[in-house]
Amino acid sequence: MIELRDICKVYRNKKQEFTALRNVSLTINDGEIFGIIGLSGAGKSTLVRCINYLERPDSGKVIIDGRELGSLKKKELLRLRRDIGMIFQGFNLLEQRTVLKNVCFPLEIAGAKRQDAEKKAAELLSLVGLADKAGSYPSQLSGGQKQRAAIARALASDPKYLLCDEATSALDPDTTRSILELMRRINKELGVTIVVITHEMKVIDSICDRVAVMDNSIVTEVGAVSEIFARPQSDIAKKLILPEVVTPVSGEGECVRIVFDGEDSGTPFLSGMVLSCNAAVNILHAQTKDIDGRAYGEMILQLPAEKRSAGRIKEYLNASGIRYTVTGGAGYVGDTA
Repeated sequence: MIELRDICKVYRNKKQEFTALRNVSLTINDGEIFGIIGLSGAGKSTLVRCINYLERPDSGKVIIDGRELGSLKKKELLRLRRDIGMIFQGFNLLEQRTVLKNVCFPLEIAGAKRQDAEKKAAELLSLVGLADKAGSYPSQLSGGQKQRAAIARALASDPKYLLCDEATSALDPDTTRSILELMRRINKELGVTIVVITHEMKVIDSICDRVAVMDNSIVTEVGAVSEIFARPQSDIAKKLILPEVVTPVSGEGECVRIVFDGEDSGTPFLSGMVLSCNAAVNILHAQTKDIDGRAYGEMILQLPAEKRSAGRIKEYLNASGIRYTVTGGAGYVGDTA
């Protein structure tokens, strides 16, 4: 388990100082995929580097498996870091080494025999789907392949924790999905606890169990991804999660944001609502996906201007157990009421 207690970090130069982290406290449980999301400059990358003491906090405690990192001697800290793998947006592969040799690198540093290191590296390359690229150099790989190689290298020391700092930001959507699927498989098959740093809610929504939202060096809220996605409380969470849909819409009907969190995707929800309520709605935004026959995502509808019709639709939603939030008047959706 990773515990962060009142972590503070300030960067200073001759002219000014910048507070990157202010009294940040989090608990990351063993075996989960934990997301940390925020806009650029929120402090999330500094926070993840404090977890393995690449950045030493100015105050507060980082406790991993009951050991407070600030109290460890240099050799003890180096040994503990073997339990913490890390991957980056920029891959950080050694260009003069083959893919196999890149994965061998941390094993060589740890003193493993060459034959043992190469055997372990080959197994990891097979795990990440790069067995046929062992003899290639990083310049010969695509972005997704480079990240897979970086993941294999991070797993070489059999870490208990894997820190991912914007690991998919430089990748296209299809490659991002494949990398996220790989990370989910690593979590389930190897039992590795994964911490994901990102500014993209779709990354959090795809694989994370819980999420911390950061803004201006502090954590604004923490909770299950499904709960924060459905009911964001802080302004920054609303900005990251809620779509800003500005569409010319006739009429003055209010808008509602409907959240799907595991309902049966085979149920014709929208048509059933319209037929049952005898009232038409205007679809302003829809982003849903099917996972094993269950629907996840959101839909934003403009209700009829006529109050009775709008009331029937709300009653239908309440009776069906569908979560929704009134989001504003005609033409604009963005902030929850």
